[in-house]
Parts: sequence; C-alpha cells; structure tokens
Amino acid sequence: MIELHPGDELDLATADGTPLTELRMGVGWDKERTAGFIGTGAPDIDLDASAIQFAEGQLFDLAFYNNLSTRDGSVVHLGDNKTGSGAGDDETIAVDLAKVYSKVDAVVFLVSSYQGHTLEWVNNAYCRLLAGDPDDPDDTELARLTLTAGVPETGVALAKLYRSGEGWRLRAIGQGIKVTVPTQGLDALRPFL
Repeated sequence: MIELHPGDELDLATADGTPLTELRMGVGWDKERTAGFIGTGAPDIDLDASAIQFAEGQLFDLAFYNNLSTRDGSVVHLGDNKTGSGAGDDETIAVDLAKVYSKVDAVVFLVSSYQGHTLEWVNNAYCRLLAGDPDDPDDTELARLTLTAGVPETGVALAKLYRSGEGWRLRAIGQGIKVTVPTQGLDALRPFL
C-alpha cells in the first residue's frame, strides 16, 4: 500500500504490467467529537462519495447516492451511509475499467457534505483504492489518501482516474472544493482534468 499525497500518481497495473480492470474506491470518516456549539454534541455528518465521468472535459455520466450506476454500468455506487458510523469504509464505489465507455477519458472521485458542513466537522477521513472483485474479502489496498482535518470547504476532490495509453493511471488530488451535491461541483472539478 502506498500513502498518496496530492499530485502523486500511480499506474493501475500489476507488477508485470497487466492493466488492472476491477477497482474500488472506499471512503471513510468519523464525525469530529468537538465540532458544534459548546454543550451540544456534534451532529451526524452525511458525506457522500461520487464518481464523475468526463469526456474531453465535459460531463459524461456520474454515480452517487441518487444515481447508483453509470449508464454503461462501469461505475457503481454500493450504498449511502448518512452518519459515518461503523468500522471500515463508509461508502464504496466500484469501477470496472474494462466497461468504461471509450469516449470517457477521466473519472474523478469526490466527497461532498450533503448538509453543507465543512470538513472541519469530520475526523479520520480517508479514501483508498482497492483492486479486485467487490465480493472478494481478500481485497488488495493499492493506495490511500488521508484527508487532514480542518478543510474549510464542504467537499474534497479526492483523485482522478485517467486514460494513459492502453491503461489507466490514478492521480491523487486531495483539494477542498465548495460542493454539497456532485452536480454542483462540475466547474470546481474541471481544473483537475
């Protein structure tokens, strides 16, 4: 497993150069214990993982809590967690790179706060890239991007998958953006394409 930092890149291939095809992006978070007004408990924080497909800089399709699969079936959101409670990944998006429509040249992953809380309200936030079938319990974590506390925006552009020759690469982004639902974030994501 590689700890990624913004700007780091990773080839999505095995050691022998075989392109990876089945990936999952897992996102996890906890609410910040000290967030909120004095004397009140921190509210549940509803973060939402999304994957947005682009073709030549234009929106092609997206998968998120309200649209669980892209039309080509290559990107599937596996369910909405509205509190961040529980161990492990809170939301997961599966990607089958072999099924991605040929005109799609980038898939951007983002997390947004549905209720508009800034990410100062969350703790222990991360996203991780796993290889393999979603039903396989022996998944392999390829890379992880830890989101540091104190992001004053309502969302984060996490990472981008993009075509590179015959395969795909991952670029870590890790930058805060102002977004509560993924369709609002399109202009904020274009600089990362």
